[in-house]
Amino acid sequence: MLKKVQNIPWRIVGYVCLAFIALVGIGMLMGLVKKKDVNQPCTAMKVVVEGKETFIDQKDISELVKNKFGAVVGKPMIDIPVQQMEESLTELPYVSSAEVHTDMDGVLHIAVQQREVILRVINRDGQEYYIDTKGAKVPVTLKYVPHVLVANGNIAEGYKQALDTIHTQVVKDLVKIVDHVRGDALWENQIVQLYVNDNRDIEIIPRLGTQQLILGDANNLDGKLKRLTIFYKNILPKVGEGAYEKVNVKYDDQIICERKKGWFLDSLQMTMKMN
Repeated sequence: MLKKVQNIPWRIVGYVCLAFIALVGIGMLMGLVKKKDVNQPCTAMKVVVEGKETFIDQKDISELVKNKFGAVVGKPMIDIPVQQMEESLTELPYVSSAEVHTDMDGVLHIAVQQREVILRVINRDGQEYYIDTKGAKVPVTLKYVPHVLVANGNIAEGYKQALDTIHTQVVKDLVKIVDHVRGDALWENQIVQLYVNDNRDIEIIPRLGTQQLILGDANNLDGKLKRLTIFYKNILPKVGEGAYEKVNVKYDDQIICERKKGWFLDSLQMTMKMN
């Protein structure tokens, strides 16, 4: 009998007992924490608004929460509708995502990510709206005016409700052009506005120069911008700033430069082989 007792691996038995005690302790601790969480009142609300735009701020979020859900500070944590708050925040047209959670100290954390807009559209009826990076329409507000390109002219597509998607090819092409030049040091600085003329061709309004720069649509943008670069570097220095009224690169492998002399139209057309 003594020999059997001596053969028992007491060290292993000890480890198993310690592990069991530790699990019981953790379970009891988790139970106490959960009980505390249930009874813990909200001690504070912390709001963080992220993103490069400032359509909304911390005050706007705090007021929305207060108006829709009442005062949260002092309310038991279990009574705070975290998921409903997130859903309400993401319904705002300027918010792309929202996260709401509480911590063990009773602090309600609200993190909101704003939408980033890339284009302001003014249609032919004077109606205005923004387009964000996801292609959704965002309403204009007097509170904040972001520094983005403006497109106007013969644009039929209007604005009915927030976060509608784009449905006309012209506006899709305008967004494609903006996306294409974003991050391009030359063209991001040179293009100050986009204009849709009566032929529904898209024109660039340049920062430097008075020429009408006609792109047409958003197809083959690399080639079109390359030809415009050739115009600025190789043609304009030879003919002078006011020589041409229009520069048209809408046709593949061509630069068409036009100027008026009285009633006569003088045009220069260059056919190119683009590598």
